[in-house]
Amino acid sequence: MCYKTIVVHVDHSLHAEARMRYAAQLAARCGAHLVGSAFSGISRYAEAGSTMLLAQQHERRGDHDSALARFDAIAIAEGVASHERRYADDEPAGGLALQGRYADLVVVSQTDLDDPAAAHLAGPVPAQVVQGSARPVLVLPHARRHATIGGRIMLAWDGSLQATRAVAGALPLLRDAGLVAIVLFQPFEATGREPGTDLALYLARQGVRCEVHVEPSPIDDGAALLACTDCLDADLIVMGAYGRPRLREMVLGGVTETLLDRMTVPVLMAH
Repeated sequence: MCYKTIVVHVDHSLHAEARMRYAAQLAARCGAHLVGSAFSGISRYAEAGSTMLLAQQHERRGDHDSALARFDAIAIAEGVASHERRYADDEPAGGLALQGRYADLVVVSQTDLDDPAAAHLAGPVPAQVVQGSARPVLVLPHARRHATIGGRIMLAWDGSLQATRAVAGALPLLRDAGLVAIVLFQPFEATGREPGTDLALYLARQGVRCEVHVEPSPIDDGAALLACTDCLDADLIVMGAYGRPRLREMVLGGVTETLLDRMTVPVLMAH
């Protein structure tokens, strides 16, 4: 099994080139259909028919034509067998979440508040796409670049439904990895004879080379995962997202928010 349809966000941000290029490389490797999606940033629920709104839509469509042309060029250069461009009058997060429901993977970038393009976004795109698409979302960081993605994968495992969905969504990448390190923190509440053993056996049957790392319970799980990433020299994190209610995440903070804010390697998330 490999990805057959991949959606990538297309815009004029500072990180769009790297995002589109990686998505194209992955699509070429999987023989997947690649969809480059650009959005006006004007909600589809906005009042329709006004002269000002129509002018904004026309102007932004022209602005994105060059970005979509760049997407076409990258897809061709990377040898993607099948690709298409899409443009919609919608907010990027909502549009990507909707299109992601008909894809195997969505590729976006971490929100960069120093990028002028972020001023036009209605909130952080990765978090909203993860919660709204019901598909795995690959978030690429803006602070650090890696020559490879997925050679050494750290899988953050807590036995949750969200983490289970992330494992299923990451299987094509897990199978190709040189090593998958399953990292979990004690106490571990999921069933099983030994923490991580059941998952390791499951992945081994899937052809995944993996090892289990059981760590003491930290005060800050998010910071601990980032530290483990450096210790393991991982170039991709696979994890479940928003394993507790969204309001609780917003009030108390959480692993998902920590990773989305401070990530230094790509993160594949599923909710």
